[in-house]
Amino acid sequence: MRPAFGRPLAVDSVLHRRDPTVKLAVLLVICLVLTGVTDPVTPGVLYLLTWPVALRAGRIPAGTLLRAHLPFAAFALSLLLVNACTRSGELLARLGPVPITVEGLSIGAGLAVRTLLIGITSVTFVLTTDGARLMTSLHQHVRLDGRFAYAVLAGYRLLEQLPESWATIRAAQAARDASRRGRGPSRAPRALSRAAFTLLVTALRRGERMSIALETRGLGAGPRTIAAPSPLQVGDAVLAGTALVSTAVVLWGSWQAGTLRGLGALGVFG
Repeated sequence: MRPAFGRPLAVDSVLHRRDPTVKLAVLLVICLVLTGVTDPVTPGVLYLLTWPVALRAGRIPAGTLLRAHLPFAAFALSLLLVNACTRSGELLARLGPVPITVEGLSIGAGLAVRTLLIGITSVTFVLTTDGARLMTSLHQHVRLDGRFAYAVLAGYRLLEQLPESWATIRAAQAARDASRRGRGPSRAPRALSRAAFTLLVTALRRGERMSIALETRGLGAGPRTIAAPSPLQVGDAVLAGTALVSTAVVLWGSWQAGTLRGLGALGVFG
């Protein structure tokens, strides 16, 4: 089961039902706090706690989460290697002329695990949050300007239609090319570039029509009503409290155990 472009997973879960603004606020707070943590233990514990939340509370398949990890894992590996090979400290091993230090490996592991944690929390948010409901919630609860909210919604819908438009354009190319009958559209660079140009022109024309429609309907002329409001519920407070308290408990436990390390370990802030 894979989500459509720009859409959450088509399932019902605890996280799907929670208000998008609350989820976004919790995500931003946790990520902001984690930017000051550089040891591998603290984000590692939070990372392990996030997996059952994503699997059970978000009903996200494990395979989907693993595939979403690929870009974050690549970046995390680069952080690990760069820090392990460039930071001074006690020599742990040597790969040819490249020394690997204990301090560099520890800091690199901390930054790598932190990257994976931010990655899995962000992916969980995206796969359980509808973009249209997010903008509606921001407009309703944090007073996001209606002109900006509706314009973003229009652009969101435009992006959502791009894969379908691309498939239509490629199918039309295959239908026009008699030599490709039964073999699908050509993958030659010229055919792909023509399809990309057609998609660009189509998107620009569709965007122009959207802007005219929004202006015609008086976007920004006055207060707007909300067709599908997103009311705050007790479950939203429970979600925010559970996530923030759990993060605070892990940070406190790491501090008590002596494993918590901040930005000072990077040698940048003294």
